Amino acid sequence: MNITFIGGGNMAAALIGGMLQQGFLASQIKVVEISAENRERIKREFDIEAVPALDSCVIGNDVIILAVKPQQLTELAQQLAPLLKNQLVISIAAGIRATDISRWLGGYPRIVRAMPNTPALVRAGVTGLYALPAVNEQEMKDAETILAAVGTVLWVGEEEILHTITAISGSGPAYIFYFIEAMQQAGVELGLAADQARQLSLQTFFGAVKLAEQSGEDVAVLRSRVTSKGGTTERAIQTMEKNDIKRKIICAIHAASARSQELSDEFGKK
Repeated sequence: MNITFIGGGNMAAALIGGMLQQGFLASQIKVVEISAENRERIKREFDIEAVPALDSCVIGNDVIILAVKPQQLTELAQQLAPLLKNQLVISIAAGIRATDISRWLGGYPRIVRAMPNTPALVRAGVTGLYALPAVNEQEMKDAETILAAVGTVLWVGEEEILHTITAISGSGPAYIFYFIEAMQQAGVELGLAADQARQLSLQTFFGAVKLAEQSGEDVAVLRSRVTSKGGTTERAIQTMEKNDIKRKIICAIHAASARSQELSDEFGKK
């Protein structure tokens, strides 16, 4: 499997690094990147070929990964459409429907849309995947192999479900960071040094996630075990319940999903 990335930003670099760690050869990967600075960084970091422009030789590969900003995709599609033959096209451009990409590429049908998240940068991401009907089983396996290099993957049968994935895992790291910020601030207010508050907050999140992952039990059960009657945890949870924190988090995720839908509609008008 030979792969061409169009765009050499952070997510492309994360994927390339993960693929090389998983056994892909540098000779299997090429990057098209207009920024000379980014091209040199990619060459230096990964020892792979990076070129400034599209041509038929560059994309004469098995897989093309669209790793550009959403605003750049319509213009890129005009350049790419006449060069396509039977390659699998994977898009990691946020908010752009596979059906719209297909339309911009003149009806090209072999498209997988991927929604990764930023923990992919440390090989701990999760990616939602959706394939147009013309994508065959082997191509789906190829797409999964590529995205699994930076974490776990989840296939969905309806593209609209990617709005939910965007709201939960795509935007989700920001929610976690927001909660960690609050824990750190509380720690400092209660007498900890900033570095101590950071260490305690980060390790608590890491440990709790690891426990939830390995136990296999529902997180509500795990929470109840920590919440002793009349204890400190119960007081904190009661305060959160009184302020309807859970419902507010759920409402925020609904809002993120709705915004994802709006962005897809806006991009799709082009």
